[in-house]
Parts: sequence; C-alpha cells; structure tokens
Amino acid sequence: MRKLKNLELSRIFEQIAKILKIKDENPFKIRAYEKVALVLENLPIDVETIYRQGGLNNIPGVGEGIAKKIEEFLTTGKLEYYETLKESVPAGVIELLDIPEVGPKTAKLLYEQLNVDNIEKLEKAVKEHLIKDLPGMGEKSETNILRGIELYKRRKERFLLGLALPLAEEIVERLSKLEETNKINFAGSLRRKKETIGDIDILVTSQKPEKIMKTFVSLPQVREILAEGPTKSSVITRDDIHVDVRVVEPISFGAALQYFTGSKAHNIKLRELAVKRGLKINEYGVFDSKTGKRITGEEEEEVYRILELPFIPPELREDRGEIEAAQENELPQLIEYPQIKGDLHLHTKWSDGAHTIRQMAEEAKKRGYNYIAITDHSQSLKFAGGLTEERLVEQIEEIQKLNLELDDFTVLTGIEVDIKSDGSLDFSDEILSKLDVVVAAIHSGFKQESKIITERIIKAMQNKFVHIIAHPTGRLIGYREAYQMDMDKIIQVAADTGTILEINAHPERLDLNDVYCRMAKERGVQLAIETDAHSAEGLATMDFGIAVARRGWLEEKDIINTLSLDKLVKRLKRKL
Repeated sequence: MRKLKNLELSRIFEQIAKILKIKDENPFKIRAYEKVALVLENLPIDVETIYRQGGLNNIPGVGEGIAKKIEEFLTTGKLEYYETLKESVPAGVIELLDIPEVGPKTAKLLYEQLNVDNIEKLEKAVKEHLIKDLPGMGEKSETNILRGIELYKRRKERFLLGLALPLAEEIVERLSKLEETNKINFAGSLRRKKETIGDIDILVTSQKPEKIMKTFVSLPQVREILAEGPTKSSVITRDDIHVDVRVVEPISFGAALQYFTGSKAHNIKLRELAVKRGLKINEYGVFDSKTGKRITGEEEEEVYRILELPFIPPELREDRGEIEAAQENELPQLIEYPQIKGDLHLHTKWSDGAHTIRQMAEEAKKRGYNYIAITDHSQSLKFAGGLTEERLVEQIEEIQKLNLELDDFTVLTGIEVDIKSDGSLDFSDEILSKLDVVVAAIHSGFKQESKIITERIIKAMQNKFVHIIAHPTGRLIGYREAYQMDMDKIIQVAADTGTILEINAHPERLDLNDVYCRMAKERGVQLAIETDAHSAEGLATMDFGIAVARRGWLEEKDIINTLSLDKLVKRLKRKL
C-alpha cells in the first residue's frame, strides 16, 4: 500500500524547495528539502509508523529540523513554516515552476515585469510576444516556454505508469479482500502498461456488488465521488486520477477484460478475424453471428483460442504485428521479473544517493539478485557530488573489501561517466579500464543540434571501455522532450560496437521507449534494464522497466542483466 502521509509530506517539502528557489535561498537548504521529498515519496514504510517508533532521524536526509517539521505535520495536520512561506510568494508563481523551461529566476521575472502569476497568463504573454524583450530572454525563450506549456498540459491530461499502477493495484487488492468479490482486474492502457494513462478501469464480478461499490467510494485514496451505482461507480482520487469500477456478469468477464484492455486497433483486427469465422466479439462475449448464440466469454484466453490464436499478452496488443506473429506461432517469450539477476546502474552516498554501498547491496540481495554495479556520477556533475578519479579509486577499494564479506553476492565497480559537450568522457581511459561496468550518459547540452548530440553519443560508444549508454534519449516524460538525435544511426553504431543500450526504469524516464527497444532488438542490440536508483527503495522501479521491455517484444536473451555473473562479465569484456 502506498502511504498517503508520505506523499503529502513529500509534496509539501517539494513545494518548500520551489519557494526557496524563487526567494534565492541557500542552495544547500533547497537541496535538503528536495532530497527528503524524494526519500519520502519512495519510503516503503508509513512515516507515521516510523514516528511512533521514534525513528524519524533514521530516515535518510532527515535531520533534527526536518524531523520536527514532520512531527508537527503528523500531530497537527499542517506545517506552519510552509503556510508562512506560501504567503511570501504569489501561488501562481509557484505553479509556473511546473512548466519546463521556467526556472525560479524566470518565474520571478515574469511576475515582477508582466504580473504573470498563472499558466493562462503565461501562455497569453508568450503568444503576444511580451516575453522576448525581457532581460535575458528572447524569441528562443518564448519558443521553449511554449513547448514547456504543451508538455505541462499533456502531463495534466495523462498520468505516469509509476503513479497509476501502484494506485490501481492498491484498489484491486482492497476490493479483492471482500467476500463479495469473485473476479477482479484492471483493464485499459494501464493493463497494457503504457508509459502514461488517462484513467483507470477496474472490472469485477459479484453477486452482491453493493458492498463493493460502497467500499470503493469510501477508500482513503478517494477525493471526490462522481457517480455511485449498483453496477458502476466513478471517483477522482487525491492524485486527480479518474477511476471507474464496473460490475460485469461472470460469463462475460473474460470478454469484457479483453475488450476494455484494448487497444482499439488490436480489437478491430480481432473483430475482423471473427467476422471471417461467422463470429461476433464484444464486451459481453463471443457469439454466433447468425443465431446470436453465446459461444464463450468467461475466460479471456477463450476469446483468442476460438480465433485459433495463442493468448497474446496485454503489453503487445497495439496492432504492431502481434496478431500476425500469433497466427505464425512466433510470439516472443517476453522477459519476466524473476529472470532479472541484478541491477547495473545504482547511486550511493558517494555521490547523490541516499544509502551506502552495503545498504544498496543488502536491498538487492533481498530482491533475489546476485549482483549490482555501483555507478555513481563522475566529476563533471559537481551538483550531484560527482567523484574525482581519486575518490573513485577509494570507492573501488571499499567495494573490494565489501565483496570479501558478502555471501553469494557481488558488487561490481562502475561509474556513470559524463559524456561532455564534445563527446569526450569525463574520465581517462586509464581509470575506466579499472572498472567492471562503465555507464556513459549525457547530462548537459540537451538542446544541441541533432548531428552534434548524435556524434557525442556515437563517440562515447566507440570507446572500448564504455559498456552501456544510459537513458539514451534523455527525455523526462511530461517535463523534457527527447534530444533531437538520429536514433536509427545510434542503434546501428550500438550494434556495430557491441554497446548495450539502457532501459531506464525510472517512471519519469522509461528510456529507451518500447518502439526503440524493438528496433534495437531487430538490429541485434542488447539492452540492460536498470533502475538508476538513488536509494534502496528505488530498486523497486525495476517492474516499470520490465513493462517497457515487454512492450518492446524483448525476451530474456535480449537483456544482459538476466545473465549469470560469469556470463555477464564475459559479455562486458566483448567490447575489449
């Protein structure tokens, strides 16, 4: 279960950090609030439980001052410091910071010069070209801000898989415990594990649905009840997500689950196949077109079987050749979570992570992994506590000592080395050669021309010590568009050099996306599903990376971190 108090506190501290940025406060103070916001968001234990046990100071990033603020919120329901701070800045100005391309200084400038204190006024000011003449701005700034507004609107309309999936799973778990519930599952784009979803559809069978509906609309996640009926109820959650629960007949559950899972294009293809066989498929079942007699519909597998198709996993149902592959019995054996043997992109306290190397190793071991790689940031990323070559050598020594103490588990040495603006790497080949895993990534110059960014990444892949390219397109869903780059060329060079491409499992990244994953697979490029975790809790996002891989038709053989340690080490050495 997600912890609502954790999320509320996380948002409060995130807002505090934003306001402090506008007020040009101490950057270390701002970073402290940002860090604790992230930790609370991912905390697996209810912060109220930790408070009752007297352990607030044991939460990473929580010192005495922040611990007192958490206590105040938990005991009074509000935080006086936050309320006072909000009064010092117009509310709309804080909202402006949600727009990509609008930083604290820009938000302050827009308010002071143009009285822009909400998104509507900002969009109007951009379209009337009032911004380009402000100090430090220009026509390019207007174009960027307008693009940022479009991203913001898209983000408001659709929600990250990482937010929607845990919420749906909580609701399904809660309702499935009722004795009145027989079968239950969520459907729609969420079941297909798309990277963003519009709303959540949950299907349930029950002879006594009244109790189910009453429980659903009374859940603590619910902010507003839109409709409550005997067979369908709708709510808006505290996260602003629309959720529908509908009751279907037991004999129609499989057909309804297939129908409401979609996609629309996939379902159209199925109906065309059905028509050729004299059948009709809808959410109520499969029927004989002439007699109207129901043939099947209780189980989802039956819908595919009657069309002489094997079951097609929900993640593939996008009309991208999956039906044709099923007809030829050539559907991929999609990657599954238990096949993952380790995580090769993790950060620790050595740079900008929240936990020690040992803590990350212990968490990974709990998850059944056999190995991890520690890949803290390199020296160029000073804001992230990037390691100098000297500190990296010290870290290597610490990892070697730790490995002597660990049973049946190995920590690999590594780095997330920065690809600089000219394509050179942040560290010398000499130091990179000492590492087990080298992950290379771009962290600056996101707006360079396509040719330049493409060449930067290609140059990094041509370095024999670079094993993996992290978050290759650089996108942050709803916040930052992918780099302008030639992905076709990059995937080809990855194939030529034996470089591995990352599927970054962070819900805001999911980078590479499913389309590029499949393109990489077809070129013989291997991928690594990695969490880029900055805390022990962050390892839990592996599921989202697996969802992308499955949507990209990837199998166990396509993913390098399904290999045993010995085979992984041999595979990494292939670049040499």
